[in-house]
This record gives sequence, structure tokens and C-alpha cells, in this order.
Amino acid sequence: MPWNYEDLVLKALDIGSSLGAQYVEARYHRHARSSIFSRNGEVIGAESSVAEGIAVRVIAGGALGFSSTNLLTDEGVRKAVEDAVKKARSHGKLMKRPIEFSHERLGRVTYEVNEAKPFGNVTVEEKVSYLSDLWKHVSSSTSAARVATLTTWMGESTEEKIVANTDGAFIRSRIPRLSIGYNIVVTLPAKGTIQRFFSHGASGGYELLSKWNVIGYLPGDAKTFEKIILEAKSPPTDRPIDVVVGSEIVGLMVHESCGHPSEADRILGREAAQAGKSFIKPNMLGEKIGSEYATVIDDPTIPGSNGFYLYDDEGVPARPRYLYKEGRINEFLHNRWTARLFGVNSNAASRAMNHESEPIIRMANTYFKPGDYTFDELLEGVKFGVYIKSYMEWNIDDERWSQRYGGLEAYLIENGELKGLVRNPVLELTTRTFYSSVDAADKNLEFYAGTCGKGEPMQGVPVWFGGPNVRIRNVMLRVIAQ
Repeated sequence: MPWNYEDLVLKALDIGSSLGAQYVEARYHRHARSSIFSRNGEVIGAESSVAEGIAVRVIAGGALGFSSTNLLTDEGVRKAVEDAVKKARSHGKLMKRPIEFSHERLGRVTYEVNEAKPFGNVTVEEKVSYLSDLWKHVSSSTSAARVATLTTWMGESTEEKIVANTDGAFIRSRIPRLSIGYNIVVTLPAKGTIQRFFSHGASGGYELLSKWNVIGYLPGDAKTFEKIILEAKSPPTDRPIDVVVGSEIVGLMVHESCGHPSEADRILGREAAQAGKSFIKPNMLGEKIGSEYATVIDDPTIPGSNGFYLYDDEGVPARPRYLYKEGRINEFLHNRWTARLFGVNSNAASRAMNHESEPIIRMANTYFKPGDYTFDELLEGVKFGVYIKSYMEWNIDDERWSQRYGGLEAYLIENGELKGLVRNPVLELTTRTFYSSVDAADKNLEFYAGTCGKGEPMQGVPVWFGGPNVRIRNVMLRVIAQ
């Protein structure tokens, strides 16, 4: 049991303090994972791994020092602490301003996510059978076009942590997560090819597989992709139009154009490779970025979410963070270091990928706040426009300002009704243009799973992003040439 390592975590605090560190933080971190991969119903690979160790972070001589070990012994922990203190002291003389943390109410608690259907209750044969059945259903779903490939993967992971520090935090947590994803290619050589990459992910057990019902919906999606290849027309690109942006795209947009630029380490200009850049400057709190309908929230505490946690890796209790509120920049994502610099409290955004990683500022579950419209009411307000339900590719600049999203499933809107399919519409705009152009959102809040990358070395952490369908006014569409 990972709790057996509680003594080593506490010992790390004692060793660091005895070496003169002003602050010591120790984190036992264990990740157990397994995955199965298949292509066209045939298993092409499987993996299983366990990574565990203890991470140590200290403040000594005014600087931060970090080290880790997978040697779970007294000697291994002692060496890690000594290494962290040595690093901190060697950097202390270079610091223009000593590192200090905000004063917080830290947690002392144990919590976990319970699976209704635990991982151990599902055999490898059942997982393989599910992926094989998925291929059978999908491969026979089209008539004119062909499902060329369906690459799938199913993964389970359990993350267990003990976080303690000399400021009083002591958090034990256990979070299991399930994921399933696919990459489908539908082709008709004379007309073209469509590729769709998608994944589900959440905290919980195998009960989630029934809820996601991939076997139930993916054959229908394949038929829709075939229809796009056969029937879709070019979108209107000659004049500004109204666009209803689907929740899948809205989720991605808020993650990239609100969540990332709201990270305080980016805002402070920490080395770009570590945190990236941001168009937001430290003095921009309260600045208008969008319409009154533009509220973006990042909330780690959503039960069952992929980015779920109740305390961050510095022991700070989590809460919803209102990043953009009614069109204004409202709050940054903080750890205890940036919170101290900004003169605020940390909002528990400090997370590490594994025991080898330093905790850095991360998102959890980021979403656009739903409105009170129905989807039909959104459409009713559009005389001529386009509804872009899903995307197939996107990109955004490093400052999170200019961006583009290539639509996958999209429809023409005429006099408030969906008409025919349109192919390859491209939404290309700035962050301010998007949030300023929103004039309505519906009630249909949906979330999508992802692994958010950041840092050098790269750290990938599980997140959700989502939102309702939103309506934006008078924007130009582009099109991907076929």
C-alpha cells in the first residue's frame, strides 16, 4: 500500500529542516498504468507499468531546489533531500528576489475516487472483445466510402499521492482514471478522405465505458463522415456571417485562449520553454476581453472529471477559478510562489505529472459558462450562417492570441434551420474577437478529455475542457482547399 511510505515522506521533512531549509515539501507519487492498442479490431500492442518515487522541493538560501528518487529507502530519501538543498543553495546567490510562498490554509485530509466497476473486475479478454466489436460495428457502417483504418486504445491508470510540507499540509489521495480513444479514417478515393481523432477520459472505473457508449455512436459518426465526403459544399467565405460554434470547439478554445494565458508563470514571463508566453500582462486584471456572456471557469472539484482533485500538490484546497468573468479578465491561475508575488492567495493550480516532476501551474477542468438558450433558439437567431459542430485540426500562437480551427462536421444555417453539410470551414480569429463576438450560449454543457502538455521536460496532466454551443456574430470564415 502506498500509505506505507508515509514515514519516508515525513522523514524527508525532518531531514530538510535539519539541513537548514526554510521550507521542505515531500510527495510520494505512484502511477500504475495499463493500455491495449488495436488496429482494425486486431490487438497491436499492450503495456503495463508502475512508476513510483518521492519528490522533494525545498527553499534554502532564498532559492528553490528540487530532486527526486525512486529508491524508497531512508538512504534514498536522504540523498534526494541533500541534493535538493544543495541545488537551492547554489542558486541562492543568483536570486534577485528570494523565493517566498503565500500564507495559506493547507489541508490535512485523505480522499479518493471510488470505482463502481473496479479495474480488476474486467479481464483482458473483455477489453479485447470490446475493441474487436467496435471495429465490426464501424467497418460495416458505410456503403459508398470505406472505413480504411480504426486505431483504438483503452487505458486505465491509478494515481496515488502523499503530499506533506513543513507548513502543515498532509494530503493522501487516490484517483483512478479510465480512457478510450480512436483515430478513424473514412475514404472514397475519388472524393477525398476524412480523419477523426477523439478520446474519452474521466475519473472512475469501467462503469464509464457504458456511459460513453462508443459502440453505440461511432458507426453513426462514420456514416456522417461518408455523407460529408459525398455531399458537403464549400462554406460561404465572401462576407461576414454568424457562426454557431459547437461545444467541442468552444472547450478547446477556452483551454487554449483563456486557460493557458491565465497561468501566472506565463504572465510573469518565465522562460518560454518552461511555461510558454501569454498576451496577458500582470496589470490586465479587470480588462475587458469579451462580451457579457463570456465567462470561463476552471474547476478541479467537478466529481468524476478527468482533471479532478481536491487539493493541489502544495496542499492548497481547490475551488472554482473564474478566469474570465462576464467579459473581463478576472483571475489568474496561481501556485504559492506566484500568489505571493501578486499579493493574493493561491487558487491551488500546482500539479506535477509524476514523482520525477516539479509541480507547476496547470489547468484542471476549464469550461465556458452555459447560457439559458436552447440549441434551437441559438439557430433561430441566425438568418444566414454556419454551425461548426466538431473540429479536425487547430493551432494557436505561443501568446494565445491568434488561432484557427478547421471544422469537421458543419452545416449551413438558413433562416434559423440547418440546411446542408459544408466542408472544411475554418474559423480564424483572435482571442478578443472570439469572446467579443459571443452574443448567446445554450444550456448544453459538455466536457471533453485531454492531456495538457506544458513544461521542459514536458509534463502531461489529465484535464477536461468544455462548454455549451455559443453563437458569434459577423465573422469571416475561410476554407481548406481540397
